[in-house]
Amino acid sequence: MMDAVLDSLLTGLPVLLAHLLAALAMLSLAAWTYMYITPMEEMELIRGGNRAAAISCAGGLLGIAIPLAACLAASVNLWDLVVWGVVALVLQLIVVRLADMALRGLRRRIEDGQEASAIILAAVKLAVAALTAAAIGG
Repeated sequence: MMDAVLDSLLTGLPVLLAHLLAALAMLSLAAWTYMYITPMEEMELIRGGNRAAAISCAGGLLGIAIPLAACLAASVNLWDLVVWGVVALVLQLIVVRLADMALRGLRRRIEDGQEASAIILAAVKLAVAALTAAAIGG
């Protein structure tokens, strides 16, 4: 009985680690890209105690992680994860950018610490992430 468990662990652990590391690498790259395309310096604002910026940033990071998690759950191999993960992340980054552009004056409101605006933006990011994740999961 224990031999089967040990064999399963030895077979599955390298696959788990490869998929997890690939997903973390994609998440890191997407998070960096998100920070780059965001029209404000969210990290500076967060370091300064701006809660609205923290809410917006958290929504963005979760919005990236949710579809990536769906890719991780649905992938049949590492390349499947990478291909669909990249597609999901590009879609999410486009939506994040469009949402930032569509909600006029949002940058100023978040820089001014208006949490209500940040909550709406985070909700849009999370809603799109949930829909993308469901579409990926089939």
